[in-house]
Amino acid sequence: MLFVYLGWSITGSMQYDRELHTATRLANGQVLVTGGKNTLGEILNTTELYDPTTETWTSTGNMNSIRVYHTATLLSSGKVLVTGGQINSSAYLNTAELYDPSTGIWSSAGTMNSSRAGHAASLLTNGKVLITGGYTATTMNIYLNTAELYDPSTGLWTNTGSMNDIRCLHTATVLANRQVLVAGGGNSISTFSSSAERYDVSSGTWTYTGSLMYARAYHTAATLNNGKIVVTGGINTLLVNSTELYDPSTGQWTATGNLSEARRFHVSIQLTNGKVLVAGGYGSSILRSAELYDPSVGIWTVVQSMNYTRRSPAAALLINGKVLVSGGRRSSGGSSSSELYQP
Repeated sequence: MLFVYLGWSITGSMQYDRELHTATRLANGQVLVTGGKNTLGEILNTTELYDPTTETWTSTGNMNSIRVYHTATLLSSGKVLVTGGQINSSAYLNTAELYDPSTGIWSSAGTMNSSRAGHAASLLTNGKVLITGGYTATTMNIYLNTAELYDPSTGLWTNTGSMNDIRCLHTATVLANRQVLVAGGGNSISTFSSSAERYDVSSGTWTYTGSLMYARAYHTAATLNNGKIVVTGGINTLLVNSTELYDPSTGQWTATGNLSEARRFHVSIQLTNGKVLVAGGYGSSILRSAELYDPSVGIWTVVQSMNYTRRSPAAALLINGKVLVSGGRRSSGGSSSSELYQP
């Protein structure tokens, strides 16, 4: 295994320790984090902003609801749409909210047709947001195949075609042809899916595409410069270190280099140089290791580890090309710390 030591450096700490939160880079270059839960397991409605110029965090307006396993999507207007999530172990949200960076205030964005957590959100090229799958609850966990659309111009939610398979904790990626690829996910508490399907925006319908080589949930997906999608890690009863590539032109998945460590609850993000950074997560223990994928050779290279172990952190690519990784559970509890990766 080749080792290349590139740099992590500590930056300012958040106001609150949190994991399972979201991180969204705003149009002004700042990063908004929302919700999650703290060391005590308390679910949060607090949000805060990271300023890359000062490397400091400041609190901003609180969401109207506490949320974990929710989504956050940057709209073309510059506002951020937050959807769904859990408020405790058996209560799930159908509400949505909008954050306005110009005022720092959250406002209602209506209600989805289904309450859901562990779902995915995709910003379509027409400006609408597609919400897919997840799980909800009445007297037991119910896994969803439903999908719906949010129209920022009207503030309305409408149902669209349902996926062929139920799935939660899956990935959803907008392809170059404007279709949306969903892959994998859980379809019960203990079973996982290898299926993948594509959403046609013009018809609102779903069509199966090639299946993943390995069933997985809690994995990540990143889009490469060549339009292919690289999926990393996850779990399918056992932790997975395999990675695979999806080719939209053929609809097929192929194996690519393995991660040095099996992991889930990790982050992956494409860098400005086209490589993909994977960091943290949970393997045989909570990890601080990081590795880089080079699409030109299909190989993962171990790079310098983060300063802290982190399970379920959040990551955002900054305008200056650095990667901000924040929070996540550490081996000794929750974390408010953040650090920067310099490619």
